[in-house]
Amino acid sequence: MRYCSLGSGSRGNATVVEYGTTRLLIDCGFSLKATEQRLAIAGLSPRQLTAILVTHEHADHVQGVERLARRYQLPVYMTAGTRRAMGSVDLAFERIELDCPLRIGELDVLPVAVPHDANEPCQFVFDSGQQRFGILTDTGAITPWIVESYGELDGLFLEANYDPEMLANGPYPPSLRARVGGDLGHLSNQQSAALLEKLNLNRLRHVAIAHISEKNNRPDLALGALQQAMNGWHGELLLAEQNQGLPWQTIAGPDNLTDHHPIAQSGSR
Repeated sequence: MRYCSLGSGSRGNATVVEYGTTRLLIDCGFSLKATEQRLAIAGLSPRQLTAILVTHEHADHVQGVERLARRYQLPVYMTAGTRRAMGSVDLAFERIELDCPLRIGELDVLPVAVPHDANEPCQFVFDSGQQRFGILTDTGAITPWIVESYGELDGLFLEANYDPEMLANGPYPPSLRARVGGDLGHLSNQQSAALLEKLNLNRLRHVAIAHISEKNNRPDLALGALQQAMNGWHGELLLAEQNQGLPWQTIAGPDNLTDHHPIAQSGSR
């Protein structure tokens, strides 16, 4: 299994997960043209995609979903709540039931319910039968169900959205600060680090930090917090960027581990 990020942050999000001939686009928060360009950088045509999966209705995750799906006749999977929240867009969809696994192509997909200020949002865990990879962004708090669902992974694409001190002293008005830092907002560096401390780090070999706020966080703060939580861990720690995303990353299963992997500080194209 492998994945790449086409971009991650408040100005747009999209991730491709690939196994065999199955290629799933998770969210499409860029314009149609930008999405086509970013896919091309990753060596893909939209015609090679199997389906689009939507986590929730916020614009930085759905801006390009309708046009991409219609132009390339791609099926779209989302919850009924997400579809309602998207309003009057001309878009058929395959309904996702929260916490009910489904099969798409060669991958088993678990839509995981998460606390976020959206209508029936979810995040996803992908299982090839050999590797398990999770995407967890746009989540305000870590629930016991999240810990259980993400406990046994080989790779994780994990939000570390804000640094609490920067958020408290930053440019956002009080109402927006309360939203971002609340239980239906986003994960701080410390919350993401605390989650990692609860996962099986002996199996987890790859973590990419995602959805970093450009105004309320810095890459070095996010990396430092997660590295401290994983002291002694020998996996690979990368950073997905807003403009450059993250190039293809291969997720090795538990039978394909090597003894040591260096911690890297960022990904680049």
